[in-house]
Amino acid sequence: MNTLINLLLMVLGSAALVVFLAVTMMFLTYLERKIVARIQDRVGPNRVGHLGLMQPMADMVKMFIKEDITPRAAHRWIFNLAPILVVPPALLVFAVIPFGRGIVGADLNIGFLYVIALSSTTTIALFMAGWGARNKYALLGAMRAVAQIVSYEIPQVLSVIGVLMVAGSLSMVRIVEAQQPLWFILLQPVGFLIFLIASVAELNRTPFDIPEAESELVAGHHIEYSGLKFGMFMLAEYVSVFAIAAVAVTLFLGGWRGPFLPSWLWFLLKAYAVVFILMWLRGTLPRLRVDQLMNLAWKGLVPLALGNLLTAALATVLTVQTSPFVRLMGFTLANVLVVTPLVIVTSLRQPEAEPAAPAPREVPAMQPQPGPQ
Repeated sequence: MNTLINLLLMVLGSAALVVFLAVTMMFLTYLERKIVARIQDRVGPNRVGHLGLMQPMADMVKMFIKEDITPRAAHRWIFNLAPILVVPPALLVFAVIPFGRGIVGADLNIGFLYVIALSSTTTIALFMAGWGARNKYALLGAMRAVAQIVSYEIPQVLSVIGVLMVAGSLSMVRIVEAQQPLWFILLQPVGFLIFLIASVAELNRTPFDIPEAESELVAGHHIEYSGLKFGMFMLAEYVSVFAIAAVAVTLFLGGWRGPFLPSWLWFLLKAYAVVFILMWLRGTLPRLRVDQLMNLAWKGLVPLALGNLLTAALATVLTVQTSPFVRLMGFTLANVLVVTPLVIVTSLRQPEAEPAAPAPREVPAMQPQPGPQ
């Protein structure tokens, strides 16, 4: 009997989580359009419902009734399976995220490894979408997405190892409990910055939206999808945005910790603050080139993450039995040691010389033509 009750509670909890994430995705589409419109001095959605609040519902109805098209040359099984496989990894991440005190689906002792493993499987679905469409633009977008995700996963994982060493656990719940009285963003600000940049790149969002470059690839890997299949990709994208924000809050911003308000409300406020930053970046920064993106990952973030890992390990060993104030001072010194060489190298670097403009070509003077005699 107890087993049946536990199974029923698990099913109800999973259904409630899926409904919550679907509503969150709809709200985030509205929120992003409003934020970007504000940045660009526009109004944004304002026609459907009060202040345009029903615009996500209208978009959902359009997704359901829009014609489902499968290209004649597409590999049918791979093409139709890709949008189905892209959504579950984004949803399953929330199984180990503590939304509040005691509000967690499963407290795994390898919670962070579980999150990284799930996020890596998204590359398979994206490549299936590009390959199955039998479209060269979709294939190029998929290959860009795979290369980008694989490249930025390395600094993303390296940036979190310092947090794991301080917490002494891979459990997401234990990591939140270890952030008392100091949030890990105070101890690892460089790690948080690296994690945030790498996460934006993994989400294929501006300024790293090269796989969906409209000016050259016309949306990339999902160019051939329409209707509900296209909606699945949008669902996965916005759920992944909220998932990255939830992971960042759990690892660096104290999770559900906060005074006065309920723990779950603190978690949501922090998560939406991180989501706002991601949307702010989208409306502010221009898109990078492919070479700039790869140079930032391999020549910038990876060495910086390795340096941060080394200094974090030294600070953890030297301040393990000290007071929170001494630990804060030790990690502050470690972060200064990491950032100082970067500042020196950047200041000494010579700007690239612009190519010289070609010399103006001399145009021969017009010779008068003899008129008719």
